[in-house]
Amino acid sequence: MGNMFKVGDNIVYPMHGVGRIESIEKKIVLGKRGEYYIITILSSGMKVMIPVKNAEQIGIRGIIPKRDVKKVVFILVKDEISSVDDWKERYQNNMDKVKSGSIYEVSEVARDLYRRGREKELSIMERKLYENAYQLVTHEIALSKNIDIEEAGNLVSEALSTHHK
Repeated sequence: MGNMFKVGDNIVYPMHGVGRIESIEKKIVLGKRGEYYIITILSSGMKVMIPVKNAEQIGIRGIIPKRDVKKVVFILVKDEISSVDDWKERYQNNMDKVKSGSIYEVSEVARDLYRRGREKELSIMERKLYENAYQLVTHEIALSKNIDIEEAGNLVSEALSTHHK
């Protein structure tokens, strides 16, 4: 199993966002020697260290190819909303989707919470989850299409509000 990612690669770290692999270093942690990805999370500038051998398990993945951005936009404009009324259950479902790290699932969360927020005010927790999902999708699209965050944000916002009278 060679290195999945190279230095300079952009990756997605579920829940944390888009990051760049700054280096791959051999370190001794808790008496064990291993290789680690040193990743900078782009939105916060935070540095994280992840064992290369656990990266897949953690859900670290590459950025979606540019052609798949269309699928994301399709999800964002789709007229669908989760019908779960119990907000705790809904929150848990949405949280699981965000944790999955899949941009498609994260897009569903952004869409569902956006639509719900149009009808009634979101709870603080749901609002934060929405902002998190929105940011995750926006940052990944920006890198995928090689456009700036603002432009990606416009694209996402436009897609989200498309279906509304």
